Amino acid sequence: MKLILTHEVNGLGAPGDVVEVKDGYGRNYLLPRGFAIRWTRGGQKQIDSIRRARAARDIRNLDDAKQAAGQLGALTVKLTQRAGEGGRLFGSVTAADVAEAVKAAGGPQVDKRRIEIRNPIKSVGDHKVEVRLHPEVTATIALEVVGA
Repeated sequence: MKLILTHEVNGLGAPGDVVEVKDGYGRNYLLPRGFAIRWTRGGQKQIDSIRRARAARDIRNLDDAKQAAGQLGALTVKLTQRAGEGGRLFGSVTAADVAEAVKAAGGPQVDKRRIEIRNPIKSVGDHKVEVRLHPEVTATIALEVVGA
């Protein structure tokens, strides 16, 4: 099955890529979740618009990505969340929360879709969060979650 990716899918591709996948994977996972649309000849216009939007969001080149990674590495981000007794949070920290906290701490603009939270953050304390800035560059953010 030939599909056009609309979102980044790990191990498969980035938005705007045309990929060939097994029928079941496309029909049961990618299409229902909105990660891809069916490929058609007329879909080239959609591919071009997706790529233009991605180019506007992406960091332009490898040097800019390394510079942003250096800024993020030197930054300690403090995030205040509601917490109960014992430091357990009401809910968990999301990628959007981290992106806002980075911006508030004076860091570079980070797209929330590029932030990877390996294990859900559900307690106060120090945590590590990764950001994929470029296919070759990944930065680690030191995140300090404080209860309110």
